[in-house]
Amino acid sequence: METLIEFSDLARNYGGRPAVCGLSLSIASGEIFGLLGPNGAGKSTTLKMAATLLLPSAGWGRIAGYDLETQADDVRRRIGYVPEGAELYEVLTGGEFLDLVRDLHRLPEAEAQRRRAPLLDAFELSADLGRVIGDYSKGMKQKLLLVAALQHEPPVLLLDEPLDGLDVSAQEALKQVLRERAAAGCAVVYSSHILEVVEKLCTRVAILTHGRVAALGSPRELVERHSGASLSELFLRLTGGGGEDDGAARTGEAATADQVPPPAG
Repeated sequence: METLIEFSDLARNYGGRPAVCGLSLSIASGEIFGLLGPNGAGKSTTLKMAATLLLPSAGWGRIAGYDLETQADDVRRRIGYVPEGAELYEVLTGGEFLDLVRDLHRLPEAEAQRRRAPLLDAFELSADLGRVIGDYSKGMKQKLLLVAALQHEPPVLLLDEPLDGLDVSAQEALKQVLRERAAAGCAVVYSSHILEVVEKLCTRVAILTHGRVAALGSPRELVERHSGASLSELFLRLTGGGGEDDGAARTGEAATADQVPPPAG
């Protein structure tokens, strides 16, 4: 398997406050890698660095062999990113937004339509592409973001709370799509608070606390290593049951990080 994501001593500070502290991970093609942790553990900050929206304060990272800092355009061509709480262009129709992302990735129209069609069917969104995004529900916006991130078939997917706002049918559709993408060689990083889904979906899991890896392994390995504790029990044991909200990620220099990253031009 090819290593598609590498972090070495990756760190990020906000005004002297550490959010990610010396994170080292290697994620291969075909993996669905779960990123767990309480609020403020560094999950979203890690994904924003991987998406080139934030520069590391120290250490380095590579996506598909390309450096996060010096080869950001090459990284953006190879990722699909769904941030938590993204803001969309609400004056556009759903179809116009997908076409905008298509053009930024320089994907031919016919090819984009071919790739997009099964995703729109899976998320039951085809009939709503002519409506302006401002009229979409939260769940419909999330489906649109997922289609936009998936339509260029990137080798790396970075998903921050991807089930947020989705109904049960759409949740199941997304899980199936992610399994299919992983089987085709994609590396998926899946950050979520829904431990039951992570336990069933992810091949490996990292539990973060205070910006560091507290546990790493497959869900089964982690349970066996910690005397048969369930993943939920282990999570509570390692994290103390919660954490502070990561306010730094929503203020100052990180304010734009909630936007969909611009693909390379």
